[in-house]
Amino acid sequence: MQPTRLRALLKRPEVARAAGGHDGLTARVIEECGYDVVWASSFEISASRGLPDMSLLTMTDYLEAARQMAAATELPILADCDTGFGNRLNVAYMIRQYEAAGIAGVCIEDKIYPKRNSFLEGGQVLEDAAEFAGKVAVAVRSRANPDFVVVARTEALIAGLGMAEALSRCHAYADAGADAILIHSKSPQPDEVVDFLRAWQRPVPVVVVPTTYFGWDIRAAGEAGVAMVIYANQGLRSSVQAMRQVLADIRTTGSSVRVEGEIASMKEIFRLTRVDTWTAVGA
Repeated sequence: MQPTRLRALLKRPEVARAAGGHDGLTARVIEECGYDVVWASSFEISASRGLPDMSLLTMTDYLEAARQMAAATELPILADCDTGFGNRLNVAYMIRQYEAAGIAGVCIEDKIYPKRNSFLEGGQVLEDAAEFAGKVAVAVRSRANPDFVVVARTEALIAGLGMAEALSRCHAYADAGADAILIHSKSPQPDEVVDFLRAWQRPVPVVVVPTTYFGWDIRAAGEAGVAMVIYANQGLRSSVQAMRQVLADIRTTGSSVRVEGEIASMKEIFRLTRVDTWTAVGA
């Protein structure tokens, strides 16, 4: 089962690699590129609808996107569930819905609702640590399969609250039953994360998202004690850049001659969407 697989990936000696996706096609590409986990990114799901990552979509919207990813790939899906979509009751409902949809695990963060993306200007406001720990405990109690993974994410470093606060919060979340901790940082260097790992005092795996400290490679992360690295948005960002360049070239030159050798062929899209499999079903 996928929850068991995700749990094993978090506990193995080798660092697990996750990449952000937003639909079935991106999940399938992530699998073919050799990643271990698909991160059902709330940022990517929102952006794919032309919306900012600011809690504008509902749980149903995010759940449907995650369900599409789970149907398209054999990889476990770790779903980015923002603040849990409400209070403790909402968190309990969310866990049951995601688990029933075949998702391997969820990640919730300790911001207040409505959340704002971690890299937006203007600061972040965090929920009371004890209240969020209560949400984590409810999430753990609400799962039917004990292997379903609950990741607790702190934004203490993002909010500028300091290392002591980040550690205190994460220790509390681990004590509440979180299966892994995600420590987030927007520093251009990995120093904050490394300091956190050195001071970490629980036998609970630590997950990182090196969006801003992108020079920190997987080997160094593993040596520092990281269990999983999530490349949360690079796929979407690269697709926007490539799409813009190709379409601009076609618009300028009046044909797609110059770009045909650089873009996926129709045959490749047919392969990715498994046309032959579906043709055989209907034969």
